[in-house]
Amino acid sequence: MKILFYGTASYDKDSFTKELKDYPEIKIDFIETNLTPMTAALARGYDAVCAFVNADAGAMTLEILAGFGVKLVLMRCAGFDAVNVPVAEDLGLKVTRVPAYSPEAIAEHAMGLALCANRRIHKGYIRVRENDFNLEGLVGETLHGKTAGIVGTGRIGAALCRICKGFGMKVLGSDLYPNQKLVDDGIVDEYVDYDELYRRSDLISLHAFLNEQSRHMINDESISKMKDGVIFVNTGRGGLVDTQALIRGILSGKIGAAGLDVYDEEGPNVYQNRSGEIVDSVTSRLCSFPNVVMTSHQAFFTKEALGEIARVTLDNARALANGTDFVDRSVVC
Repeated sequence: MKILFYGTASYDKDSFTKELKDYPEIKIDFIETNLTPMTAALARGYDAVCAFVNADAGAMTLEILAGFGVKLVLMRCAGFDAVNVPVAEDLGLKVTRVPAYSPEAIAEHAMGLALCANRRIHKGYIRVRENDFNLEGLVGETLHGKTAGIVGTGRIGAALCRICKGFGMKVLGSDLYPNQKLVDDGIVDEYVDYDELYRRSDLISLHAFLNEQSRHMINDESISKMKDGVIFVNTGRGGLVDTQALIRGILSGKIGAAGLDVYDEEGPNVYQNRSGEIVDSVTSRLCSFPNVVMTSHQAFFTKEALGEIARVTLDNARALANGTDFVDRSVVC
């Protein structure tokens, strides 16, 4: 089994190389270039390609891959928005993903963003570095005794519910498929609809799937239903939030603090170093606000998560080679 690994970063190579000793039948060639229609031809002679969330696995890319005999597209991430799934099915390409690689890592990052934005930790750090010990403008809210609203209570959302309980918060959940066990175990106090969650929550964190129904579910109307000064966090999908509406909510004071690991317009920026460019972007606008903290798809980024990503991806490659079952819940098509 030969795999061409696109978009390689140093941490990708390190984590996969560490696990490869347990997969002697698999050979990986690592390249830095990303998967696009222009680079798909590099996969000639390979059985599979491995790509990340910022790849372009659209129709043209998939047709080129299939034409060169590639049988498997290994997405080393949970999301597969980058893949044109109907075209992959028509071409007979198998597509897999990593369904869950560290729910706790993402949940912990979400709480970290909430704390940093709420308590202005990023601003306080910069002040102390410059010998400015003034506290003006750094006041935040105590989370103990407040209400957390978790939109989407799958593995990641459930992990954040547990963290919020540890902070002494009341936890509201909103999910198309409520998890009664979380209620029975005292992790979620109650499930409510979106409007009630917006109305009652002091902290709102998004962990929902992105589809046509959920795109821009956070907009001017939904923000208007939230408490004044709400703490808002998104480590889910950028497309869940209308960024311009979010900016208006911050300017009006409706949103008192925001922690973002994803945003709708992030496409050209994901994992790219654009520090030498002059970029007119929403990130510069958002980062100009003292109550906003932004990271770039960093929520998953722990040693444990990287190891799990490597193992699940390699297990799926082995499954294709041996004709055995793929990892549970990892098959896209």
